[in-house]
Amino acid sequence: MDVAVGAQDMSILTLVTEASFVVQLVMGLLVLLSLLSWWHIFSKFFTLRSALRRTDDFEDRFWSGTDLAGLYEHTRRGNAVGLEKIFIAGFTEFQKLRQRGGMELSDIMDGTRRAMRAATQRELDYLDKHTSFLASVGSVSPYIGLFGTVWGIMHAFRGLANVGQATLATVAPGIAEALVATAIGLFAAIPATVAYNRFAHDVDGLANRFDAFSEEFLNILQRQAAK
Repeated sequence: MDVAVGAQDMSILTLVTEASFVVQLVMGLLVLLSLLSWWHIFSKFFTLRSALRRTDDFEDRFWSGTDLAGLYEHTRRGNAVGLEKIFIAGFTEFQKLRQRGGMELSDIMDGTRRAMRAATQRELDYLDKHTSFLASVGSVSPYIGLFGTVWGIMHAFRGLANVGQATLATVAPGIAEALVATAIGLFAAIPATVAYNRFAHDVDGLANRFDAFSEEFLNILQRQAAK
C-alpha cells in the first residue's frame, strides 16, 4: 500500500504540480517553445515539400522545349512561387532592357542577372523563414531546462533544513521534479534541432538548383539576344 502511494506521488503529473513556482515557470516556457517549434516544423515541412514539387514541375516544363514567351505568359498568370518567380523576374527584365534599344548585350545580361539574383534571394529568405527560431529552440532549451533543474535541486536541499533526518525518500521527490525540467528541455530541443538541420539541407539544395537554373537561363537568353 505504501509503495503504491509512493509511486503515485512520484508520477510525472504529481512532480509537475508539486514543483516550485520557478520550476513550473520553466516547464511552462519549455512546453510553449516545444508547441511553437512543432507548429513551425509542420508549416515548414509542407512549404518546402510544395517548393520542391513546384520546382520539379517547372523544370520539366522549361526543359521540354516549350516556347519561352508562352511559358512566361502562362507562368505569370498563375500563382508563381520559387523558381517560377525567378524565371518571371529574369524574363521580364530581359524584355524590358531589350525594348529600350541602344544597350550593349553585356549590359542587358548584367541587368537580367541582377534581377534574377534579387528574386532568388527573396525566395530563399521566404523558404528560410522561421528556421532560425528552430535553431534557437534547439540550442537554448537544454540550458533553460538545466536552469530549472538546478533551481529545483537547490529548493529541495533548502527544504532539508526543516527535516530532522535527511533520507533518500525525503530528497528524492524534489530532485525528481527538478529533473523533469531537463527532460522537457530535451524534448523541446531534439525535434527542433533535427528539423532545423533537415530544413537547412533542403533550402541549400533549392538554392543550388536556383543558381544553376539562373546560369542556364541566362545562357539561353544570351544566345537569343545574339541572333
